[in-house]
Amino acid sequence: MFDIFDVLALIGGLCLFLFGMNVMGDGLERRAGNSLKALLGKLTNSKIKGFLTGMGVTAVIQSSSATTVMVVGFVNSKLMTLKQAIGVIMGANIGTTMTAWILSLGGISSDNIFMKLLKPTSFTPILALIGIALTMFSKSSKKKDTGTILLGFATLMFGMDAMSNAVGGLADIPEFQNLFLAFTNPVLGVIVGTVVTAIIQSSSASVGILQALSATGAVSYGAAIPIIMGQNIGTCVTAMLSSVGANKNARRASFIHLSFNVIGTTVWLVVFSAISALIKPAILGESASYLGIAVCHSLFNILCTILLLPASSLLEKLAYKFIPDAEDDKEEKVELDDRLLATPAIALAQSVELANKMATRAVDGFRLSITSFDEYSSENAERIRALEKKVDRYEDVLGTFLAKLSQHKMSDEDGEKITMLLKAIGDFERISDHSVNVLESIEELREKKIELSESAKHELSVLRTAVDEILVLTKQAFIENNLAVAYDVEPLEQVVDGLKRALRNSHVVRIKDGECTVEAGFIWSDLLTDFERVSDHCSNLAIGVIDASAHNMNAHSSLRHIRHDSEDFKEKVEKYHAKYSIH
Repeated sequence: MFDIFDVLALIGGLCLFLFGMNVMGDGLERRAGNSLKALLGKLTNSKIKGFLTGMGVTAVIQSSSATTVMVVGFVNSKLMTLKQAIGVIMGANIGTTMTAWILSLGGISSDNIFMKLLKPTSFTPILALIGIALTMFSKSSKKKDTGTILLGFATLMFGMDAMSNAVGGLADIPEFQNLFLAFTNPVLGVIVGTVVTAIIQSSSASVGILQALSATGAVSYGAAIPIIMGQNIGTCVTAMLSSVGANKNARRASFIHLSFNVIGTTVWLVVFSAISALIKPAILGESASYLGIAVCHSLFNILCTILLLPASSLLEKLAYKFIPDAEDDKEEKVELDDRLLATPAIALAQSVELANKMATRAVDGFRLSITSFDEYSSENAERIRALEKKVDRYEDVLGTFLAKLSQHKMSDEDGEKITMLLKAIGDFERISDHSVNVLESIEELREKKIELSESAKHELSVLRTAVDEILVLTKQAFIENNLAVAYDVEPLEQVVDGLKRALRNSHVVRIKDGECTVEAGFIWSDLLTDFERVSDHCSNLAIGVIDASAHNMNAHSSLRHIRHDSEDFKEKVEKYHAKYSIH
């Protein structure tokens, strides 16, 4: 007889099951972070490759909802095109069926000792023991993540077993049997599957609950199949919610996810209803098993993909028809989608992409200010100021996003990368500020009609060229993570420091000799300071690249090593001294 204690056991089992699935999914995401980056890095416009990527990522993180939310975030952040997203979304629907196959192991029933060992309740205590040991005693973040995955899986399976045991008494209740007889109405079954999945926002979890209920023997295949179809529609709710406030392409990705599942469910529901009414297969009246539900879940998703993958371009056109472009959508926006925080490895990869854009804007702005000495124009001046504002915006967005990201669990290597990026964006922002400072000095020279002497122009030209080179090297080292180039920056920075001192002294001599005015000397001093400070920021950035590669965030230690313990450094300093001699 089913009583209040069975209800409490069912609720407890359900909570353990959902909690275990969530913990395992989080652990899998962290543990597979670099793999996710590698998979997504291989994305092309090929529908098949996108499909396989979506299937692979979802099989790893055990959640099509999580994958689709990631896709919405990627499209919103322009990390992925809408065309690429379609294949990934379709692949995610098949990848998520892996969970049902794992859960189907709980339905194994045999007296054979080897078969008993395959039953999760036999081996999950061992996995839980290993998991708790790794979580509590290991210092490695990767081992801790592995422990979290094992604990999550063990909790999930214990919850599944508790649910199955709790619902055993339901088999004798006529009302429960009549309830599932009502679900043999395909439309009602789809509605129930949709609603339940929408509430718990996980098709994997709702399939698991259906498998647990099948232990009563009251769930027939005729009732289970429509419910499974509805679960695919219900899982779209998560992606739909994640697209609120996103750009139009992200909303289109969410729309494609919904239309794919709705169209697939509608077509196959009609086929299923026709078969049920005309042929009336005997299997539809049989009690569904754990394994049978897993098979139906996989088969349905495979059939939907076979039906709609060739028509993916039509889904794209449909999305554009329902969510058309507007004129203001073409403006470039600097933003990072908080949806990416659910997958820290991907969020970090997107932060790096945005930081690279920031680096390009900052360096381009300063190099443009350098050329303004010879080719000043109001258009260039406006562009320099616009780039500086853009870089400020990059710093605000990246700083806020990286601060949020740093609060999530991730590998030590990713944590170091965040630290490096937080330092780097400050340096690039200051480089951008100095580009405006240099521009203002040039404008002051022009407005006051101050002419520098020929020797001053020559010396400044040497310094400008040296700073231009250090900017190019720094940008290359940062964006390409190029250590060899990063090691070239500090020797050149030393030469720029020496040039600043030499140019300041020589200008004092010119003022004494009456070749230059005191007023010109103030502007000269400001220019030298700006160039030297930019060189310092380039040094900081290059040292950051070197430190990150060595997993050492002590910049002072790196500087001491580079300057004092390296013959190569001294040789490079001499080379740059010869290249940028003012005599």
